[in-house]
Amino acid sequence: DFAFMGGSLGMAAGETFIKAAHEAIARQCPFVIFTASGGARMQEGTLSLMQMARTTLAVNELRAAGLPYIVVLTDPTSGGVTASYAMLGDVHLAEPNAMIAFSGRRVIEQTIREILPPGFQRSEFLAERGMVDRVVSRPDLPAMLSSILTTLMMGRARSTAA
Repeated sequence: DFAFMGGSLGMAAGETFIKAAHEAIARQCPFVIFTASGGARMQEGTLSLMQMARTTLAVNELRAAGLPYIVVLTDPTSGGVTASYAMLGDVHLAEPNAMIAFSGRRVIEQTIREILPPGFQRSEFLAERGMVDRVVSRPDLPAMLSSILTTLMMGRARSTAA
C-alpha cells in the first residue's frame, strides 16, 4: 500500500513476497507481481536491506522450478525494490509514464555531475533502452498478461490445488 510509508520494502513485505513465490512453486503456476515502492524501510535498518537478498533468492527458486516471473512496474517503483525483485522478471511490463528508479534524479545528477536526459526514469525511456519489455496501460493489462502467460506456460501441466 503506497499510502503507508511510501510502500516501502520492510520485513513484512519481504516475507509476503517470499511466501507468495513459494505458493506459486507449490501450485506450479506463474508468479505475477505489481510493484509500487518508495524503497526499503530504513527504519528497520539491516533487517529491511536483507529483504533485497531474500526476495532475490525467492526469484531464483521460481527460476529453478521453471516458472515464469512477470513484473508489472507501477508508478512509482524505486529504491531497494528496483534494485532487487522488480528488475529480475522474465518479462517487465510498466504502466505509462511510471517513475522507475533506484535513486532520485537529483541524487544521481549530484553524484555524476551531469544533467540527465528528459524522462530518464520514466517507463517509456526505459522501454526504448530495453530495461522494460513493454509499456501497457492498465485497461490493456489483463489481455497482455493472458497472452504472455499462455505463451510461457504452453505445454506445461498446471496443478489445480487450491
